[in-house]
Amino acid sequence: MKCRSLALAATTALALSACAPALQDAPIGAAVSPPTEWRTQLEVTAPVEREWWAGFGDPQLVRLVEQAQANNPDLQVAAARVEEARATELGSRGFLLPAIGVGAEGGVRREISPFGQPQTTLASQPAFRASYELDLFGKNAARVDAAEAGVAASAAAAEAARLSVSAATASGYITLLALDRRLSVLEETLVAREEAVKFARDRAEVGYTSQLPLRQAEAEYQATAQLVPQLKAQIARQENALSVLTGELPGAIERGGTFEALRRPPAPAALPAELLRRRPDVAAAEYRIAASDAQMRQARADFMPSIDLGATAGMVLSDLLADPVGVWSLGGSILAPIFQGGKLQAQLDGATARRDQAAWAYRSTVLSAFGEVEDRMAVLANLQDQQVALEAQQIAVADALRHARNRYRAGYSPYIEQVDAQRALLGVELSLIEVKANELTALVGLYQAVGGSPE
Repeated sequence: MKCRSLALAATTALALSACAPALQDAPIGAAVSPPTEWRTQLEVTAPVEREWWAGFGDPQLVRLVEQAQANNPDLQVAAARVEEARATELGSRGFLLPAIGVGAEGGVRREISPFGQPQTTLASQPAFRASYELDLFGKNAARVDAAEAGVAASAAAAEAARLSVSAATASGYITLLALDRRLSVLEETLVAREEAVKFARDRAEVGYTSQLPLRQAEAEYQATAQLVPQLKAQIARQENALSVLTGELPGAIERGGTFEALRRPPAPAALPAELLRRRPDVAAAEYRIAASDAQMRQARADFMPSIDLGATAGMVLSDLLADPVGVWSLGGSILAPIFQGGKLQAQLDGATARRDQAAWAYRSTVLSAFGEVEDRMAVLANLQDQQVALEAQQIAVADALRHARNRYRAGYSPYIEQVDAQRALLGVELSLIEVKANELTALVGLYQAVGGSPE
């Protein structure tokens, strides 16, 4: 009779589970098909090395990147999140195993015996307890799957953070060397402007010219001089930013070489189809979809009946008993939800919406990844032409300055012609530094955009 009752309860619970809603598929539009080729083609490319930042040929740049990878606080936070995810996974596996415990109850009791006499009883009951939930509908297995995907997503996010910090450190150091070079150009220009002021003063003192050329030369000198403190402040801010990035207090940064000594490594080679497996942020987004899928299966499993098994065993010890008495029990329960006020459906709808959010976030991440690669390749493809034009302009302006200086000293032209040529030459020289810095930082950005070098 008892077996029939248990079988009837199990059959009823399974019948109720058939009413659980079906899982919804991910949005079709969230999928992304990579292009067959890049829109912009670069002439020279090479496979990406693991330590790609060493290709710029500056030992201090390498040291700074390694220091940032070891000490950057954001990377330490990312590593701690990975450990947290692993602890969550380990905890979720406990739902697949029996729960076992041991305990004891005891005490002293004073009462009246059946014969009207007071008596004191000393008793204790040690017990062993075990319980286990049968995971027939995969609820606990889905919990473990979600935790495993969470670990993988956290690890991929940590790798994305590591790549971002490495790229930020490399580009920050390149920018610092470019600022140093700009300062050097300004200081060299100040020397030339100072000579021009001295020449104009000598001519004015002997009455060869009016005070106008002298004042123009002095004004041009001060116009250049006021740029120096601005640039020094920029250098200090850049050094402070790099120090913080490497996990140190703000301070000076040692240089390993000069801006001119930086090498231009070849652009990284990566096919569009490879980008999805190379980028750690894309991998993290994909793992988040897997985690949300598992959480959705877990929410659906809440509609299913839960089946629990339990057992206890122990003994009763009392001064009223001549010998200990063994006690035990075995049992089980089946509980299926019938009415929950819409709570279970709301939980499943929420889990489905989170899965859809993860799917669309994946598409957004992939589109951004392709956009970043294309943008940096377009910059690199056109910077070379800009540099060639600037170098030709530099030659022409330098020659124009030479002619303007000679004409002014010979008395054939006003000083303003020399001033204009000086301004033009300074602008071209600063633009050349900016173009080279942009090219090198665009390379760093391209290394980051293609995902660095996968393990």
